[in-house]
Amino acid sequence: MMKAPKQPHRRARIAAISYRGLTRLIGSLTPEYAERADITVIDKVFDEATEIARELVMRGQVDVILSAGANGAYLADTLGIPVVRVPVTGADVMRALLKARKMSDHIAVVTYQEPNSELEEIKDLVNLDIEQRTYTTIDDAKETFRELAHRGFRVIVGSSLITELAEREGLTGILVYSRNSVRSTMEDALEIAQIRYREEQRAERINAILSHLNEGVVAVDSDQKVLLINPAMETLAGVTAESAHGRRLEDLVPELAVGEVFRHGHAMLSKVEKINKRTVVTNRIPIRSDGNITGAVLTIQDAQAISRADRSIRSRNRRTKFVAKYEFRDIAGRSPAVLRARELCEQYAETDATVLITGETGTGKELFVQGIHNASRRRSAPFVAVNCGAIPDNLLESELFGYEEGAFTGSRRGGQTGLFELAHTGTICLDEIGEMPVSLQTRLLRVLQEKVVMPLGGDPVPIDVRVVAATNCDLKQAVEDGTFRRDLYYRLNILQVSLPPLRDRGDDVLLLSTKLLHDKLGSRAGERDITGLVERLAPHLLAHAWPGNVRELENVMERLAVLWEDSGNFLSSNVERQLRAIVPEFFTAAASSPPEDADSLKEFVERTEVQRIRNAVDECHGNISEAARKLQLSRTTLWRKLRRQHQDSSMPSTD
Repeated sequence: MMKAPKQPHRRARIAAISYRGLTRLIGSLTPEYAERADITVIDKVFDEATEIARELVMRGQVDVILSAGANGAYLADTLGIPVVRVPVTGADVMRALLKARKMSDHIAVVTYQEPNSELEEIKDLVNLDIEQRTYTTIDDAKETFRELAHRGFRVIVGSSLITELAEREGLTGILVYSRNSVRSTMEDALEIAQIRYREEQRAERINAILSHLNEGVVAVDSDQKVLLINPAMETLAGVTAESAHGRRLEDLVPELAVGEVFRHGHAMLSKVEKINKRTVVTNRIPIRSDGNITGAVLTIQDAQAISRADRSIRSRNRRTKFVAKYEFRDIAGRSPAVLRARELCEQYAETDATVLITGETGTGKELFVQGIHNASRRRSAPFVAVNCGAIPDNLLESELFGYEEGAFTGSRRGGQTGLFELAHTGTICLDEIGEMPVSLQTRLLRVLQEKVVMPLGGDPVPIDVRVVAATNCDLKQAVEDGTFRRDLYYRLNILQVSLPPLRDRGDDVLLLSTKLLHDKLGSRAGERDITGLVERLAPHLLAHAWPGNVRELENVMERLAVLWEDSGNFLSSNVERQLRAIVPEFFTAAASSPPEDADSLKEFVERTEVQRIRNAVDECHGNISEAARKLQLSRTTLWRKLRRQHQDSSMPSTD
């Protein structure tokens, strides 16, 4: 079971302020409270008492003032801290009258402003001639004493002030207060002091919290007067806490008025306003007690702070999800076509202009897009990639632009942020842009032109996004066919780069094969002669058309790596027979045979030359270097000539 937090405790600080009669009585009781309170006894009244009390309050040396009678009433009206007044009970009056009767049969009871209602009943009990009089000022009291003395009264019962003044007029004063009444009042003062201390502690905690908030906060009472204002609100509103406290909020800063909250009784949230030439977001919330509005709280957030938080959140999302992994140095290849494409993309990375990357499927378009992002000034911002052809048409719009809660049936609670918003300050890759429905192309064009997205059911959201599009389609032809908007095409085709297919990259296929085999084999790569295997496969690798490009090559290399792990003498003999079972696509007519109508003299010579080369490779048991020496050709020239003709059905056996 959890223990309740320990309540704060502090010795109560009590100032007893009155005339000497009561202060002497209080002083006699102070030893009883020595462990619970620090009690200061002051023999002063009215203005002098008020001046001393104010000084104690200002120095923070008193929690409660203990007083009585007119002096207590005066202090209560003047000071801003609790004043506990010693009451006069019927028992106190009876005790004082019995004491007075021993001195005289004519007794006067003098009270401040109002007579004692119990005195008439007491008079009958004690069988005394008692006259009750009231006073408002000291002069009233003095005049009353002179009159009573003239009429033969010699004993006056009343407060310490009354007994003091009576004795100055030659009369006998009997103090009406008793020790029991003072004790009871002292207990009340101690309890009030502890309650006040706890409230002060709570207020200090709240103020400490509010003072550290970047959000401006101001609270008003039912009259819309300022009760509390934190430093952030002081800065935003251009006021100080001292000048604002107790004043109507609308008089201080009319733009911050909360009158509408009181009129309509409901909160006004997320309102964008201009306060002192600053754009802020405000929330006005009513405070209710027993069903009634007893005040209101206004909070203000600086729009720039919200923007910074937004960037921070988006940055956190970027770190966990929207990250570009590849850089230009990760792009393998030494062919002139690849080097030229990489050089162009490096230049494009220095700008924010839209880039259109074209190329067959599997040529590495997204790899180049990521390289552009990581080489740009936006490298530390999000990178968001979306395949426009992989998302159903009816979902693509909400994925790209987002939606608010309740925008359509089945929408996620709380709505969803669109991919364009998530890419704010970064890059968005629109892969397979040619597959985007025409109905969405119009919205995309507007986003590119205005740099603003409109979530479904929501308000416009400004964005700062660099767009890189990629496609394996012929967009020009799509424009002519009416499946792609002409204006969107020209908006996308600002900077263009075309990636070469693998069949046009020459020896890059061997370089990529070596790298992919090494990656697929992992820790066992050091146990295998990868270079030797690639050399044996070189004629087939160079001759194949690779319609799937690098993606197809990766597929083939993974297939070979899996089988190689299970066979120590993999492809060491009967290469062609094994390859026909493992990689049948190397031997399909579509990938290997030249067109039937290719019957020119030049083509005949080339086919004859290639056949001679393949025969030499077969005679050398697949040793490319030895075959090149026998034909008096360089290895590179031999591979290039093999590559020129795709006659896989008659590929030689390479051991």
